[in-house]
Amino acid sequence: MAANERADASRADASRSEASRSAEIQTEADGCFGDFATMPAISCPDSTRVEEAGQQRGSVCAIIVAGGTGSRFGNPGGKQLVEIAGRPMLSWTIEAFDCAHAISHIVVVCPEERCAEYRVRAVEPYGFETPITFADAGMTRQDSTHAGLVAAPEGCAYVAIHDGARPLIRPETIDAAVQALCADADLDGVVCGQPAIDTLKIADPVGLIDSTPDRSQFWCVQTPQVFRTDALRQAMDLATRTGFVGTDDASLVEEAGGLLRCIEAPRDNLKVTVPEDLPLVEAIMQMRRN
Repeated sequence: MAANERADASRADASRSEASRSAEIQTEADGCFGDFATMPAISCPDSTRVEEAGQQRGSVCAIIVAGGTGSRFGNPGGKQLVEIAGRPMLSWTIEAFDCAHAISHIVVVCPEERCAEYRVRAVEPYGFETPITFADAGMTRQDSTHAGLVAAPEGCAYVAIHDGARPLIRPETIDAAVQALCADADLDGVVCGQPAIDTLKIADPVGLIDSTPDRSQFWCVQTPQVFRTDALRQAMDLATRTGFVGTDDASLVEEAGGLLRCIEAPRDNLKVTVPEDLPLVEAIMQMRRN
């Protein structure tokens, strides 16, 4: 065979291989998004659903962790029901997942004694269409995530873990994280965040600086963190057996040997931790609504 013929054959083989891989990726994405796999993400303000009749939801369960006591926030009633732009903060968080194309079910993890209150104030008035169930929060964040995972319906191949106190999350960001995981069969999870932009210092317990690391290797992570359900379950089981306590859900999968990727998400996906966070979050929410 002539050299140019061999080159043409090689290119044809490569093209067929790439087409096969693209078909595999699309098949998996279809499993995540149903009929939404090829549609652009959309926003869904004021709980207005933008969904045509007959189109199916995806196969991702959202687990919204809202079990904290809000001790740093300084409110005896916690922070999940604090009003932002005229509504409980938790309702905004739920709305984003209700509008995300990939989400087929939502589990809200909250203190058992406040479940009815959360449902009446943050769910029932807003006409959400995605099925919503509740799970009892545990003693720690890790325990609460585990409770949400146990409550996830069978058949959800993926779970998206999110802080209830991040009400500015956008449906587009949720769907992008799910798509990134579905598009790479080698990944066990995807974590939303941003590359670090501030200078970082390593210091001792009294603040004496030891060194300045290369910030190009660091990310500031947020939620949602999206995982293959089996991978997170296995990581949770391992943590229970070994006593490992992670600082976020992704660290459990890392500890279990899983492969994860950071993807860049908007920096305005802020977490309400202290009262000083509220005015900024309120301003951003009002700006979006206007």
